[in-house]
Amino acid sequence: DNTVDLSVSEPVEDISREYFERSLNKLLNIEPDHSIGIIISDKTRLCSYEIYLPWLTENLESRGVKPGNITFYIAYGTHPRQTDEESLKAYGKTFLEYNIIHHDCNDMESMLLIGKTSRGTDVTIRKDIFKHDSLILFGAISHHYFAGYGGGRKLIFPGLAGREAIYQNHKLFIDFNAGRLNQGCQSGKLTGNPVAEDLKEIDDMLPDKLIISGILNIKGSVAVIRFNMNYHEFTDTCGIYDRSYRCRTEEKFDTVIASAGGYPKDINFIQTHKSLHNAASFVKDNGTLILLGECRDGVGNLSFMDIFSGSEQEIVNKLKTNYSGN
Repeated sequence: DNTVDLSVSEPVEDISREYFERSLNKLLNIEPDHSIGIIISDKTRLCSYEIYLPWLTENLESRGVKPGNITFYIAYGTHPRQTDEESLKAYGKTFLEYNIIHHDCNDMESMLLIGKTSRGTDVTIRKDIFKHDSLILFGAISHHYFAGYGGGRKLIFPGLAGREAIYQNHKLFIDFNAGRLNQGCQSGKLTGNPVAEDLKEIDDMLPDKLIISGILNIKGSVAVIRFNMNYHEFTDTCGIYDRSYRCRTEEKFDTVIASAGGYPKDINFIQTHKSLHNAASFVKDNGTLILLGECRDGVGNLSFMDIFSGSEQEIVNKLKTNYSGN
């Protein structure tokens, strides 16, 4: 039997309301008249929001913040807008009780250009987040197939950015000279990763913020929460995530059977295909990879399929002149 089990060590649940409240009170300096902006993920990256968003809002209100001074932003990036039914399921009663803004990456009237990175990304972000006295980013940490890690700083950019700015950053994933994916862009890799390093440069341009990061168990519920005030602390949380979910082996296999991880990781084909990058690293050249995903929302973005016409070089040339994401 040559079967190898590439197991992970699921994080032990370690959350208490007392720890949550104590961390907020220590790290978040607020006054009763302050305006608070809270940035959350969409349905593709849930973070037990129905449980923990009330903890957050109740803490703010106990310190004198009026509900009308609390605004939530759903960080869609280029993802499509959710229905009210989907949002209610994702965020619970919070969706009904507070001002919720659905980000639209095509609404350039809502955007502000705050700078340009050394790699040429126009840092275009919705301007209303700059009016708040405090910004809170709340989302799950995950491995990201070309940005290194999802969550954290990505909730503002690309989460609340303009479409073309997002594409400028994301197309760094492709080495157009070599006609292949950039070898530095890997899951769990930040240094030497042009996409991640571009995101770090963008993060340096952004206002101060409190990042609340959830680490999920294998059933998709939050097991660990960490509070980060800067990029270094965020990378420390990524290290905690790695200790549970990073698997290292030099062995390659003839056949690999993989799952995207269930809903919402396999909500559509675009989300599911990200698992190819992780699973394929364990497959021998000319081996077989079987990947299972439900894809209840179909492809996820029909323009994704339009890319795959013509030769390999024609596809690369098409992306170089008209990059369209994923």
